[in-house]
Amino acid sequence: MIRFVELKTKNLMYKKAVETADFLRSKGVDHVGVGIILGTGLGKLADEIDIKLCIDYEDIPHFPEATVEFHHGKLIYGILEGVETLVMQGRFHYYEGYSLQEITFPVRVMKLLGIETLLVSNACGAVNPTYKSASLMIIDDHINMLPGNPLVGKNHYQFGPRFPDMSRPYDRGLIEKMEQIAKENNIDIDKGVYVAWTGPSLETRAEYRFIRTMGADVVGMSTVPEVIVANQMNMKVAAISVVTDLCDPDNLQAVVIDDILRNAAIAEKQMLVLFKGLLRSL
Repeated sequence: MIRFVELKTKNLMYKKAVETADFLRSKGVDHVGVGIILGTGLGKLADEIDIKLCIDYEDIPHFPEATVEFHHGKLIYGILEGVETLVMQGRFHYYEGYSLQEITFPVRVMKLLGIETLLVSNACGAVNPTYKSASLMIIDDHINMLPGNPLVGKNHYQFGPRFPDMSRPYDRGLIEKMEQIAKENNIDIDKGVYVAWTGPSLETRAEYRFIRTMGADVVGMSTVPEVIVANQMNMKVAAISVVTDLCDPDNLQAVVIDDILRNAAIAEKQMLVLFKGLLRSL
């Protein structure tokens, strides 16, 4: 009896992911090529999709509910640049009270639906003094400063190995394609390191100095958990950070949310060019 309970608990996450994937298949979601996660203020990509299905997170079995007012909380399935695509218009964060396993649950479902390539976007603050507001940065590597790792706990072998390699969490081939697309479209773009911070309070001057010292170029409150899980499941990952504010600890200004959203909207147009070009190249 004890052994049965242990087995049941161990396989619960996989069971839930299978149920969610089966539910989405029953709605017509199948043969998906690419998954996309859109960050704060970056939901316009949905307007470019030939939509076959749009469903609220709250109507999807086992999905968390998006609680951030700038996130739509919708799962969109359709055709983008000729590719069957599943888009999360709004994501989940640790600061919302969700566990890292809950945050990454949709990525597990994407893999079960056949998705092999994951594109991720986020809004961030720049600690690199050479970066500009409303600009883009391709994430080449990351630092996890969240209080945990989504793989902690019993390993579900169906999802991948206990100790996945993270020497190249962001696919080199996809990065090179994005750099080429940016060059062809005269888009100025940086490439650097993203650090995930807990939030939801923004960082202090001392924390920004610490973040810069540890080798990060930008700081945000997302992305890393999803990328860790995607790597465990052998998915190819590419990610873009949209710089919404500058975090110079010696000249730090109070952050205005409206300014962050405005800068996100400006840079989002260029991000759409990169993501759409990347889809065409797959």
